[in-house]
Amino acid sequence: MRNKRLQSQVTAGRWTLPAVIFICALCWVLTYFLFPNSITSTVLEGSPSAWQPTRDFLLPGWADRIVSFLIYATIGYFLIELNNQFSIIRMRASMQTAIYFLLVTVCPKMHFLYTGDIVALGFLISIYFLFKSYQQTQAAGYLFYSFFFIGAGSILFPQFTILSVLWLLEAYRFQSLTPRSFCGALLGWMLPYWMLFGHAFFYNEMELFYRPFNQLLTFGEFFNLQILQPWELAILGYLLVMFIVSAVHCIAAGFEDKIRTRAYLQFLIDLTIFLFLLIALQPIYCSALLPLLIISNSILIGHFFVLTNSKSSNVFFIISLVGLILLFAFNIWTLL
Repeated sequence: MRNKRLQSQVTAGRWTLPAVIFICALCWVLTYFLFPNSITSTVLEGSPSAWQPTRDFLLPGWADRIVSFLIYATIGYFLIELNNQFSIIRMRASMQTAIYFLLVTVCPKMHFLYTGDIVALGFLISIYFLFKSYQQTQAAGYLFYSFFFIGAGSILFPQFTILSVLWLLEAYRFQSLTPRSFCGALLGWMLPYWMLFGHAFFYNEMELFYRPFNQLLTFGEFFNLQILQPWELAILGYLLVMFIVSAVHCIAAGFEDKIRTRAYLQFLIDLTIFLFLLIALQPIYCSALLPLLIISNSILIGHFFVLTNSKSSNVFFIISLVGLILLFAFNIWTLL
């Protein structure tokens, strides 16, 4: 009976991920030729001021979509490896990567290179080392590397540093936070800034060193959701619904997972809630936080769809696919 349901056929199909990659690549190409100017005019509005000059210096405009697609592909591969390493979905599943590609593809304005795309790479690697620290008596090295990537990402996107608070709380829950590992985490976060200071001091460009700290203390209007674009509100609403359903499933069916896996899933739930709150508090940074939110959501959604087998979950799976199509159509309509 299970194999007759669309949900199980898609989640267990070996051709699901290749088909999704082909569809996503086709959508990227079509949106590039149909709406080149509509996307470029607004894609960088929410980016920190330090990012746009760097991007313009390193990349010509035509290369933005290519580099962005390659970064998303790398993140998708890391999502598979993360699951294989820590068995978050209890099988060698690639559904979380397929969901990640689809969520990015239905938002044409994310096809350009955002700050959050670069930061998302460090974000995922940081999560990897945080997971590796679980119940380790000698966790200083793992937390050092985890916080190193937070510090490196915060140079481009200073508000990324706020996640270090959650990281410390989760490290305590993972039983890996000790005075020694805390010092390792602090040194890891500081190392990228030491390197930046050396460069800025040697070339007499100290403003480059001060800029991340000044931007970290810069706040927009709280809860000013009116500044969000329609496509951002639409994808946030879709992600919120999917997160609620996936999180409820994780909590209700948590007894089926190992204790370690439950800890990882609880971290992802906490992280997703944290990112939703950050976007609500500071909507001005939505474009940089959205790629991080999609990563954490993709794992939880993949966990839900792969490990459920009922008529109601199959109906919800179909509704989710229809919702993605409608979301893509809405985002295309906003570009017209």
